[in-house]
Amino acid sequence: MTLQECYAAMGGNYEDVIGRLRSERLVQKFVLKFLADGSYSLLCQSLEEKNYEEAFRAAHTIKGVCQNLSINKLQASSSRLCESLRNGYTPESDALAEEVRADYAQTVAAIQAFQKESAG
Repeated sequence: MTLQECYAAMGGNYEDVIGRLRSERLVQKFVLKFLADGSYSLLCQSLEEKNYEEAFRAAHTIKGVCQNLSINKLQASSSRLCESLRNGYTPESDALAEEVRADYAQTVAAIQAFQKESAG
């Protein structure tokens, strides 16, 4: 799997991120670092604990990281969740959190597949 195929698999925009970071090596470095980012774990924990202020911050961080890396699908869903949590819990927050979970899983699976193939 190429980095470009990884971007297609996770719903990202490869051309956009290359235009921003100017180097495939740099994009690869940051995409692989995405796997170690703790924001998603913090989001899940905060939602479980009903700490919506912290959940908002975690969703905001995910949104920003995804925006910088042009991971568009997860950026869009985390942005919607972020806005729904901006002033605390809203009834739509649960459904939006599920959408983020699905998009995050898709993103991580694509990056892990890329990582496995590029290491082998």
